[in-house]
Amino acid sequence: MSKGIGRLFQVGIAKETTRGTAISSAAYWIPFSELALEEKDSKIVDDQSYGVIEDSQNQTITKQWAEGKMKAPIGDRHFPLILLSVLGSLSTTTNADASGNVRDHTITVAQSAQHQSLTYFLDDPLSGADYKNANGVIENLEIHYDMGKFLEYNITVKTQKGASTTNSPSTTVENRFLPQHVTFKLASAYSGLGAASAQVIKSLSLKFENNIEDDYVLGSLSPADFLNKQFTISGTLEALWQNESDFKTFVLAGTYKAMRIDIMNTDVTIGTSARPEVKIDLAKVIFEPVTRPIKVNDMVKQQLNFKAHYSQTDSKMVQIVVTNLITSY
Repeated sequence: MSKGIGRLFQVGIAKETTRGTAISSAAYWIPFSELALEEKDSKIVDDQSYGVIEDSQNQTITKQWAEGKMKAPIGDRHFPLILLSVLGSLSTTTNADASGNVRDHTITVAQSAQHQSLTYFLDDPLSGADYKNANGVIENLEIHYDMGKFLEYNITVKTQKGASTTNSPSTTVENRFLPQHVTFKLASAYSGLGAASAQVIKSLSLKFENNIEDDYVLGSLSPADFLNKQFTISGTLEALWQNESDFKTFVLAGTYKAMRIDIMNTDVTIGTSARPEVKIDLAKVIFEPVTRPIKVNDMVKQQLNFKAHYSQTDSKMVQIVVTNLITSY
């Protein structure tokens, strides 16, 4: 055992073939910026009367699991697996690129209480111990688009208690995304997003929530599963105030919009002429009224909260397409 900094740790993920059965090795090792994946337990206290005034005699473990958080840049190779775990369904097609090597991975919401589980791997050189945690599910995913930073995401996860293993980490080399790679669009209908004009905004955040319920059963310390319930998406954006028609007019009218956040790394070519891309479409978004804090020496900005809804017309709430060189997940 030794002391050291967090840069020495490594974390990996792999898609589980059988839910709750750990994969032997990680498919992707993620270059994270923040990480906390810790073993947890719940205890009951033996506080009955034993003829003395001391308040308790013992504690006994009744539940064991692991949970934590991770913050990392969005990478074109591993991020589809994160999205699959959140949304639950992924299909892959060959991109129109002339090389025939580029793939489009379309991720949508699975109508199920069991979205894709992952095995999480932790390489801990300070303790001289490696772990793998089966049946990892993502409670929340937050995506942040800010000026001057790599585009990043945060996840909160729950898993089974970790088991000892021997890891051989090798950080995945992949393409990342910067603020200049983001295009933001609004349209009156989902079908109009492709032709819609880009709008200028300062920042944006999206939050996907799976509302996880631990499935504890008699006869086991560990949960039998972690089940996702109602699925929600919400967000916030900020833009300079220019005129009421940008947002305020349609917001106050209660008009819904379709939204596209298209992240395309135009500095990189994959295949013959394709680009790494993460395209997030929300079919039906309703905004809260504009907040416009006015400070005498600052540019006037507007902030808006919004919520995505299921569109019966388009039979979806969200669709995400990731373009990369991975054949399948």
